Amino acid sequence: MPILSARKVGKSFGPHQALIDVSLDVMPGEVVCLIGPSGSGKTTFLRCINQIERIDAGALWIDGELAGFRRIDGGLLPLGEAGIARQRRITGMVFQKFNLFPHMTALKNIMEGPVHVLKKPAATAKAEAMRLLDRVGLAHKADSYPAELSGGQQQRVAIARSLAMAPKLMLFDEPTSALDPELVGEVLAVMRDLATTGMTMLVVTHELGFAREVGNRVVFMDHGRIVEVGTPAQIMQDPQEKRLRDFLGAVLTRAD
Repeated sequence: MPILSARKVGKSFGPHQALIDVSLDVMPGEVVCLIGPSGSGKTTFLRCINQIERIDAGALWIDGELAGFRRIDGGLLPLGEAGIARQRRITGMVFQKFNLFPHMTALKNIMEGPVHVLKKPAATAKAEAMRLLDRVGLAHKADSYPAELSGGQQQRVAIARSLAMAPKLMLFDEPTSALDPELVGEVLAVMRDLATTGMTMLVVTHELGFAREVGNRVVFMDHGRIVEVGTPAQIMQDPQEKRLRDFLGAVLTRAD
């Protein structure tokens, strides 16, 4: 069963249609990379999956459960905040900006969710947070505050914070776009490691090398629609749609 199933998902902001008939399945253990020009709907799709935005059309199922609604007497009733928060725990989301609590150390940032949301004992949450910091190569920064960390280190703490909630699906929204070029590699290395452990990942990225190396499938979006889906080799080496060929040509030209 797919960990994520989207069927004809639509989302509008006033007259602007951000998502149009978006349908996609993501299987457990899969790494799916979303690529496309700015404004193509990639981030909006992730925000709808994480229920930061409510969809206007279609349906989303996360881990087999209809997202955002419950069925009552043959109809659908929108979930309240508590129900949405419960469903949101299935997914972990890593944003472009790191969104760490500035008044908390790296360790406390990671402990916050497990202690206050999952109600884990502080000692248990601390031990798990230290394990995750070690996993992302930052055990020595446990007592550092976000302002004392580089952008790459902050993003790695943000990844560890999401993992502390034991999500079944990790959502990455251009996690390296706010980083200086020399810091990109350290974040991508953590994501590569996650992929090798079987974590299901949906990644919005402009890092085509990462998509080629780590992705099981690549999804190209443009103007709110999914235009083409395939393996990294199919998408990068034999694109079928002109819009995808133009996009790849522009990205590769900029990279040169």
